[in-house]
Amino acid sequence: MVDIGAKIKQTRLKLGLTQEELAARTELSKGFISQLERNLTSPSIATLVDILEALGTDTAAFFTASDDNEKVVFTPEDMFESSDDELHSKICWLVPNAQKNALEPILVTLEPGGSTYEDDPHEGEEFGYVLSGSIVLVLGDRNLKLKKGDSFCFKPTELHYIMNPAKREATLIWVATPPSF
Repeated sequence: MVDIGAKIKQTRLKLGLTQEELAARTELSKGFISQLERNLTSPSIATLVDILEALGTDTAAFFTASDDNEKVVFTPEDMFESSDDELHSKICWLVPNAQKNALEPILVTLEPGGSTYEDDPHEGEEFGYVLSGSIVLVLGDRNLKLKKGDSFCFKPTELHYIMNPAKREATLIWVATPPSF
């Protein structure tokens, strides 16, 4: 039998959320979340679904998944790839369903003249490491040149994107927190 309160608390703590933050995401009170985690009250089905959605899971996964079975290693078969012919770019999500995690790693491949989409300012941090070729990281009105072996880390407080003005393909690992890709 699943200890709903304990499992909600464990899931919330794994995500680094406070009771207040979970309450705000679900439009419930902190007191209700506290009582729920201590099994002093039980949620309605609708409330439980809302809480699980805020925790990045669903009822099936919540009641069947064990922490011992949490997927940690991902193979190419697990990954999802998307190409953008207009931007001459390809993105490979290295961790499926990373939206439920605190960070989202992707592999970006830019053809010569290619770029990522322009991203507006948002919360969090972004990190990247150039695996091959050279790129230009555009941060607001700054163009920062990087080559193979270089990395970047910034708070995305202004418009930003990456372009490849070179004549050969470029690849990089790009990690955003919170997930935004």
